[in-house]
Amino acid sequence: MTAEEAKAGEMSAPARAEGDAGADITPKQDGGVLKIIKKEGTGTESPMIGDKVTVHYTGWLLDGTQFDSSRDRKDKFSFDFGKGEVIKAWDIAVGTMKIGEICQITCKSEYAYGSAGSPPKIPPSATLIFEIELFEFKGKDLTDDEDGGIIRRIRKKGEGYSKPNEGALVEIEIEGRCGDRVFDKRELRYEVGEGENYDLPPGLDKALQKMEKLEESVIYLKSSYGFGSTGKPKFQIPPDAELQYEVKLKTFEKAKDSWEMNTEEKLEQGSIAKEKGTQYFKEGKYKRAALQYKKIVSWLEHESGLSDAEETKAKSLRLAAHLNLAMCHLKLKEYSQALENCNKALELDSNNEKGLFRRGEARLAVNDFELARADFQKVLQLYPTNKAAKAQLVICQQKIREQHEREKKMYANMFQRLADKEAKLEADTVRKDDAEMKDNKQNGVEEKTEVDIEA
Repeated sequence: MTAEEAKAGEMSAPARAEGDAGADITPKQDGGVLKIIKKEGTGTESPMIGDKVTVHYTGWLLDGTQFDSSRDRKDKFSFDFGKGEVIKAWDIAVGTMKIGEICQITCKSEYAYGSAGSPPKIPPSATLIFEIELFEFKGKDLTDDEDGGIIRRIRKKGEGYSKPNEGALVEIEIEGRCGDRVFDKRELRYEVGEGENYDLPPGLDKALQKMEKLEESVIYLKSSYGFGSTGKPKFQIPPDAELQYEVKLKTFEKAKDSWEMNTEEKLEQGSIAKEKGTQYFKEGKYKRAALQYKKIVSWLEHESGLSDAEETKAKSLRLAAHLNLAMCHLKLKEYSQALENCNKALELDSNNEKGLFRRGEARLAVNDFELARADFQKVLQLYPTNKAAKAQLVICQQKIREQHEREKKMYANMFQRLADKEAKLEADTVRKDDAEMKDNKQNGVEEKTEVDIEA
């Protein structure tokens, strides 16, 4: 018998120790869920709302009839804790457990399947008994790539379903820890997306956009979503440090979405975003700058029914946004995105000097020398005094010459290798023929001459 089978055998029937009904763990203290700990768990933490928990369980009716068991199926059961995915008794009980704990709960029907039951195995208004073993729990990954860089665990659920968006004005309480040391504890009010200006890591900005009003959560950040490889000297945070924040979202005012704004508001907000982006760019904060320019594109790219004056301003803002996005992506070495934004800018103004020049830079960076040369040549054709384009054109022509030289050497080497290979094959054939002729003479076989063959 395996250890798993032995454990399953131990759990084959509910405990019925006389006088030990268990502790009432219901918030109302109405006796609806009674708990007995059969094996103590380890650690100090229990699951929080939204954690993915993994358990084994067995369930019985009061008369001892088993109606379900994950152990019998040899398949652990997982669910999101505190989200109503299981019966109320489970959300209450599992929230009191530690890793490795085994407990027994007795739950009245109002905390289980109610007056309807769950036919055919569970009758109406049935009191149920469960044994549950908790194996693990882990917080929700909030990253787009699910790389574990931002993990949230909810201590206290918030109100409603609305969440802050980019640009929302939030009021928060935070306590930041690095290891066991508290390095930041304060209340502040700021716009989501501007966290860097308030010494907040980018991962915290992102986590806030998943929170509800009055929610209290613990946010775990890997270094790439924290203060990165540079650390934060102001807080004595070393490079590549992992961080933990306790966060309470006290209140927030959402920024208007695109569909909520009229054309005048979009143009006004677009101008503000452009100024913010320019300031970020000057400070070397290229990612933050790019976010501002992307707002302009999202607000105005598909705007229709504009007056001539509005169309002119919208086009000017979109052109500036794409040109500046291209520059941000060049700085970040994101060349394909730089190229994409240059093309967008040139759709708006086919002879734009910056659009052509930056597209040339992006193409040069990915070794598309011929196309880069064409862009710089067009810049000089339209704007003959552009010294930067002249310098880049010289570089392009040099790169093209170097590429041609490499290709000539490569082909020369290739042809030489082929010639050497053919010569070797020919030599091998001659040696083989000579060997065969020698063998034939030794075996008394006369060699036929060409005259003999013709006769």
